[in-house]
Amino acid sequence: MSGGGETRAPGRVKEVTSLANPLVKDIRALALKKFRDQQRAFMAEGLKLVIDALDAGWTIRALVFAKNARDNPAVQKAAARTVAAGGLVLEASEKVLSGITRRDNPQMVVGVFEQRLVPLVSIRPKAGDVWVALDRVRDPGNLGTVIRTADAVGAAGVILVGETTDPFSIEAVRATMGSIFAVPLAKTAVDAFLAWRRDFSGLVIGTHLKGAVDYRKGGYGEGPVLLLMGNEQQGLPDSLAAACDRLVRIPQAGRADSLNLAVATGVMLYEIRRAALPEAGS
Repeated sequence: MSGGGETRAPGRVKEVTSLANPLVKDIRALALKKFRDQQRAFMAEGLKLVIDALDAGWTIRALVFAKNARDNPAVQKAAARTVAAGGLVLEASEKVLSGITRRDNPQMVVGVFEQRLVPLVSIRPKAGDVWVALDRVRDPGNLGTVIRTADAVGAAGVILVGETTDPFSIEAVRATMGSIFAVPLAKTAVDAFLAWRRDFSGLVIGTHLKGAVDYRKGGYGEGPVLLLMGNEQQGLPDSLAAACDRLVRIPQAGRADSLNLAVATGVMLYEIRRAALPEAGS
């Protein structure tokens, strides 16, 4: 990225006040999946998220901070770490930060990071691991909440199957509340997933309205568990349901015939942990 501006300390910090600045335009473009895919980058909002990502070893390309935060020691340290990592640091007006985040009251810090995905073939689950596979998840809020819940429960990672919403969209990243930097993610086509599943040595559990087993009686054991969750509208297709060792259902006591995807995934993850590894919740 290139562009003009007044250089400020530390060394590579630039002040930007216009949405027309080429550097700002490049960052704003990351709101669109096409540009995220081209740049293999994404935005994360908030000083804590940026620090957590840096601590976790994620590659930062740019840091944008509010002008009124320039004297914040934590912001200064994050800026110095960004410069040391070869990234760009921008001191921005509130108008620019609002334009970048598309929020009227933006966070005082925004980071641009390189995307990171785990190759499916490299995933070799071991005893005690719980993985989540999501089939064609559509809603970024659902996806982000599942990633956050997977982090909270200590799951090993999340596998996205088929055409899913982008986990690196600003809406999905917001919903993860920083867990995007802690939970390994993989993306794969259905055929590749089914081929990988054939070598999976543990138990594959799917949720299904026609499941014969109450989820509280799933018998999850102590080996690796793969939880397979269906699309928000259609549930698991036949090909993925057939790939499950067991189909379970979550009983509905009221008039609703199903749960929100993220809620259902949370219910299942905590039950799997409670049943298979009770010490994990202690």
